[in-house]
Amino acid sequence: MRLGSDTGLPLRGWQRRALVRYLAAQPRDFLAVATPGSGKTTFALRVAAELLGQRAVEQLTVVVPTEHLKIQWALAAERHGLALDPKFSNTNPQTSPEFHGVMVTYAQVAAHPTLHRVRTEQRKTLVVFDEIHHGGDAKTWGEAIREAFGDATRRLALTGTPFRSDDSPIPFVDYAAGTDGVLKSRADHTYGYAEALADGVVRPVVFLAYSGEARWRDSAGEEHAARLGEPLTAEHTARAWRTALDPAGEWMPAVIAAADERLRQKRAHVPDAGGMIIASDRTAARAYAALLRRLTGEVPAVVLSDDPGSSARISEFAAGTSRWLVAVRMVSEGVDVPRLSVGIYATSASTPLFFAQAIGRFVRSRRAGETASIFLPSVPNLLQLASELEAQRNHVLGQPHREADDDPLDGDPATRRRTEKTETDQGFTSLGADAELDQVIFDGSSFGTAAPAGSEEEADYLGIPGLLDAEQMRALLHQRQDEQLKRRAASGDEPPAARLSMHGQLRDLRRELNTLVSATHHRTGKPHGWIHNELRRRCGGPPIAAATREQIQARIEALRQLNSEQSRPG
Repeated sequence: MRLGSDTGLPLRGWQRRALVRYLAAQPRDFLAVATPGSGKTTFALRVAAELLGQRAVEQLTVVVPTEHLKIQWALAAERHGLALDPKFSNTNPQTSPEFHGVMVTYAQVAAHPTLHRVRTEQRKTLVVFDEIHHGGDAKTWGEAIREAFGDATRRLALTGTPFRSDDSPIPFVDYAAGTDGVLKSRADHTYGYAEALADGVVRPVVFLAYSGEARWRDSAGEEHAARLGEPLTAEHTARAWRTALDPAGEWMPAVIAAADERLRQKRAHVPDAGGMIIASDRTAARAYAALLRRLTGEVPAVVLSDDPGSSARISEFAAGTSRWLVAVRMVSEGVDVPRLSVGIYATSASTPLFFAQAIGRFVRSRRAGETASIFLPSVPNLLQLASELEAQRNHVLGQPHREADDDPLDGDPATRRRTEKTETDQGFTSLGADAELDQVIFDGSSFGTAAPAGSEEEADYLGIPGLLDAEQMRALLHQRQDEQLKRRAASGDEPPAARLSMHGQLRDLRRELNTLVSATHHRTGKPHGWIHNELRRRCGGPPIAAATREQIQARIEALRQLNSEQSRPG
């Protein structure tokens, strides 16, 4: 087994820093936390090449979440002069001596941990855990990888989301008590989304949140109506959310049409740009695919995690130029399709883990100025996650990230079978929902629009050029909002009732706060996101996108007072 000669591929700054830290310390265990799309695979393969070259290890085992990732990793390894066997199996655990190592899944290890332990003990082994948090997906999985790789010479753990929806300890990850006594995961090297965005490694993400009035009938035959984006009970939020995602309703066709228009704008500058709908289940995925075909005239690729040929369809889509892909789970984590730049978040999953992994499919940067556009329901949980995209999280023991009422419909798709029925399914009938662009979220700011689907005002936001850097995007969103406000003021076409509604008041307050934040940015040079975070620290509450009228008003008053104090002479 000879190490290939092409191991000197250029590294990004964070990869070089992490590699220097690793080679200087030569630790048995190392956890690298890097945002999705930043190049964790390249870093790990470079470490493997160095250790094999030094003869510190003699073979490599890479553990991944899905079968498709075996192929993806093996192809990446070839570019680094490494040969990994993606066909290694428990039933035929033999591999050619020409391979430097093998690819396995977490489930594969859990099915026969003794086999993998024996193989690991026979030779000095480096084990790479891709998305190590999957090692805690089930008690048996954690026990299995501990048994299989407890005696490994080296272990390199990778993750883009170092937290789980529960508080199960992740194997081979260190936890340290903070000042509050709570145990939190501790990484050896961290590279967050904000850093990657500043370095141009990932794309800026613009979230277009759609609200609308949803109508449904409960098991008692009583009809209800509620508006997405306004404060509702957990049950009504769940019902309105499910109604909006109903493929037979009006909301999804309107949002798909808007997203397709956004994709057309992007493809004018980036001809191979692609879009993806993330669906809750197989039935919805097929229905959304039918909608896409009817609305766009093109047949999308459909990827269902348990269908034969799914891996091939992902690879074909990634290498092609077709426009749309519909998926349930398989493209939510780890799968590399760099040309994806428009997404529709059409699932009820709302855990930080799933959301971050799903959005991570759209952020890999290929050229300067590329942005990602994500369309999602205007639901408080999602609005908060969208506003906190740059937040760095750790895995916390004793305080699960999943709240009791989080994701009330389907549960975390990483841990719950889609065939299960929930209480909210019983006797529920969707009666339809209209769609309205509620707000655009970017860099912690929320730009109020209240533009009906199909309107000229919505088109202003959908038609934003496909190549813009973060500063240009922020400036253009401010310009669009100001133009919209001036047009409405000049025409007087907004009725008093709309201005007095909760939705109208929220929109006006968000505008006022954004204007003050923008003015403060120009006066102080502080980034918009930093100013919003500082206001949240002082006043409390969620990000502006999910804040109440009282919370936004408190921040407006706090910022006015702060600006007044700083403008006083002496």
